[in-house]
Amino acid sequence: MKVFEQNIQYTFKDKSLLNLALTHSSYANESKNHIAYNERLEFLGDAVLQLVTSEKLYKENPHMPEGKMSKTRAALVCEDALANYSHKIDMGSFLFLGKGEENTGGRERPSILADAFEALIGAIFLDGGIAPAKKFILRFLNDSDLHLQDYKTLLQEIIQQNPGERLSYIVVKEEGPDHDKSFTVEVHLNSNPIGSGEGKSKKAAEQQAAKEALGLMGYHFR
Repeated sequence: MKVFEQNIQYTFKDKSLLNLALTHSSYANESKNHIAYNERLEFLGDAVLQLVTSEKLYKENPHMPEGKMSKTRAALVCEDALANYSHKIDMGSFLFLGKGEENTGGRERPSILADAFEALIGAIFLDGGIAPAKKFILRFLNDSDLHLQDYKTLLQEIIQQNPGERLSYIVVKEEGPDHDKSFTVEVHLNSNPIGSGEGKSKKAAEQQAAKEALGLMGYHFR
């Protein structure tokens, strides 16, 4: 488990919580002993994840309406997103699965990975409190393009108030190998650059450029 703790950048004081988070119901059902599995931790972790995600969106997007925050949060914590976060820490390799799930690709099944990710959040919360749980969650939210999407939308809405003005995004630099590229993008108002940003994807760089442009217009974000 030391390898997995290195992957998640958190060391458990109570190792039984980590084991519980990684135990799927199929493993528990096949055990001769009556052992617990991770569904209750998943319930708790889901609540912590919702809280941390909601706080982040609220603080970083002061002009985002409630409906847009709800949609963005849903996208950030949907099954596909959580399964993707799980892949980043190789969670599937460490799960305790029953033989049936093992033989039918359970280690790659999005629903199992997403549930286990939420259970892990719950375990970290119980073991160390809200601070390490929040730190763990933000690792993944900060790498996501979705929480930034409102910067471009807000900038576009502001510019549209002036008929004839046009925004465009231009990639001015592209660096790194294919598996680890970084992009620098400028946002232009008509032909004049009004902001620039960097990111691991063109979308992320565009959002950072829009954020900088908004900052120059007097909109400030955390």
